Amino acid sequence: MLRTLDGVAIDASYEPGPGGPETPAIVLAHGFTGDLARPHVRRAAAVFAQRAAVITFSFRGHGRSGGRSTVGDKEVLDLAAAVEWARSLGHARVVTVGFSMGGSVVLRQAALHRGRTEAHVDGVVAVSAPARWFYRGTAPMRRVHWAVTRPAGRLVSRFGLRTRIHPYDWDPVPLSPVESVPLLAPTPLLVVHGDRDPYFPVDHPRMLMGAAADGAAELWLEPGMGHAENAAGDELIERIGTWVAATLAAQ
Repeated sequence: MLRTLDGVAIDASYEPGPGGPETPAIVLAHGFTGDLARPHVRRAAAVFAQRAAVITFSFRGHGRSGGRSTVGDKEVLDLAAAVEWARSLGHARVVTVGFSMGGSVVLRQAALHRGRTEAHVDGVVAVSAPARWFYRGTAPMRRVHWAVTRPAGRLVSRFGLRTRIHPYDWDPVPLSPVESVPLLAPTPLLVVHGDRDPYFPVDHPRMLMGAAADGAAELWLEPGMGHAENAAGDELIERIGTWVAATLAAQ
């Protein structure tokens, strides 16, 4: 269990990878309603572990972690605790890879912690991430908003999806993913998105890319891919791992 800056206990797991502390560490941030024990999270971690150390964790309100989900706001503290843990284990280079809600969190965490030595990151990969808050333009996102904002939806999430959600509105509204992107440079950024994502259409990754400094970000628009961890096959995860290795080698 890790402890966040605001005192929440976060369930986390470490796989040392092939080279011990000398290898880079990848911190994997799952999507909304996921946790570190879900099969698609374990599968992605196993692929990454072939070339790097891997830390997986469950966001607050998910799985065995404490607290309640704030759906992308306070979760930056959960990710920061995991990054700091990676550095405490001896990993000098750390890259975050986030899916969906986790994709928004890796963008925000990198922007908000770029001045903190222990929690800064050396690269960011955002997969299936939203660009802006309060998006309701697709049927799946309207269902997500119902689950988050309605008492009945939060009850279904708690017992049906094992996700405990904070009942209060954001106050203040946190920095959005697209507002975070300009603050990342010179940290390398890879944006990965499926052209058949049922949650966030392709204007989201294009908006993120439009906010990046020239040459500071790369976009992979994946043909036929759906949403987040479930849609990211082993081949894509392997390519992301290759991008991480090449990006760190160039630094």
